Amino acid sequence: MKKLAIFDLDGTLLYTLEDLHASTNFALESEGLPARSLDEVRCFVGNGIRKLIERAVPDGCAPDVTDRVFAAFKRHYAENCMVLTRPYPGIPEALAALKARGWKLGVVSNKADEPVKALIAHYFPGVFDSVVGERENVRKKPAPDSVFETVGSLGCDIGQAVYIGDSDVDGQTAANAGCDCVLVSWGFRGRETLLPFGCPIADSTDELLNILTEGEK
Repeated sequence: MKKLAIFDLDGTLLYTLEDLHASTNFALESEGLPARSLDEVRCFVGNGIRKLIERAVPDGCAPDVTDRVFAAFKRHYAENCMVLTRPYPGIPEALAALKARGWKLGVVSNKADEPVKALIAHYFPGVFDSVVGERENVRKKPAPDSVFETVGSLGCDIGQAVYIGDSDVDGQTAANAGCDCVLVSWGFRGRETLLPFGCPIADSTDELLNILTEGEK
């Protein structure tokens, strides 16, 4: 029986896109570079903040420009990551229902570890048993390292875990870890991106909860 649900953060638990967009454009404009649209930033996220900035900076910019934009983003986002960010509808209730059923809950994100922990502490205080973001010398998703770390730290084995995310990166992470996966359609990628993984796709938090708890007494 499954007993551990590991969640992606951005696009799965929290709608973070508008704050990411604002910090991206602040950082770009600090170097005189053109702003990016909300939809562009939506396509850029998923592989960590450094990759977001590398994608947002126009082709042909010198590496030191990208470095400065990255530094400006980190400063701005640290102070403005909770302006428009909010949980997706039904997420707090779904998490509470899983906790009531005895599930352990974790987060594995490609966002830097410090803002991940700050966001979870603010929006979901006391809910999660493990929260892991991007750190130096630890491979990011879709590498399974942080999933394995979470499973081990909570005294589970990989067969008891389900990974929940909204993107192709998340589907590949679950495949690399060898654990079950549920993908959600309300995040930053469309359903067509999720279909190739053959995982259940939830269109609402009620559907997600039903998929996760199917077969429980």
